[in-house]
Amino acid sequence: MDTTVCPWCQTEIVWDEEIGPEENCPYCMNELKGYRTLNIQIGDEEENNEEQPDWVEDGEEGDDTSFWAQEDMQHHLPPSIRTLDKFEESHDLMNYEENVEKILDEQEEVPECPKCRDYMILAGTQEITDQGFVPTQFSALKAPVIKPPFRLNMYICTGCFHVESNLTEEDRLRMVDHLSREKA
Repeated sequence: MDTTVCPWCQTEIVWDEEIGPEENCPYCMNELKGYRTLNIQIGDEEENNEEQPDWVEDGEEGDDTSFWAQEDMQHHLPPSIRTLDKFEESHDLMNYEENVEKILDEQEEVPECPKCRDYMILAGTQEITDQGFVPTQFSALKAPVIKPPFRLNMYICTGCFHVESNLTEEDRLRMVDHLSREKA
């Protein structure tokens, strides 16, 4: 059986040899043969005199500054997304990454950042109380989805410093228990 990786959704597609590959990905429905790569010019225009198209077809020659041509995309994101890179000259990022790895090894959950896809570290928990929290009341339920007090895990991205939060395991179970017992 032949294997292809969709350039759009990065899903591995295994094709039957008798049927052969299709033109569209069965998962994201994007065109497999017409994949295009954006080239982002880095540096001054005077330094780069070669004119190149804004996009190249898959398999065509392009320069190495192509955003999607990088093997390890999460460490080659544009500086506007991967904020960590701007601290490279003033800080020991090798030591930073070693310490981040040690922290990630201790975590039970290691979510990916929705913005840059780096891993997020658990910074701590935040307790939500009655004060300042107004629960949404749905007509399908007799009580709010979750009642305070409850706690949130706060995660910080190690690459772009985006902050995400989710319910602690205890409060997830409490919410699932509540919604599974609630009669509509």
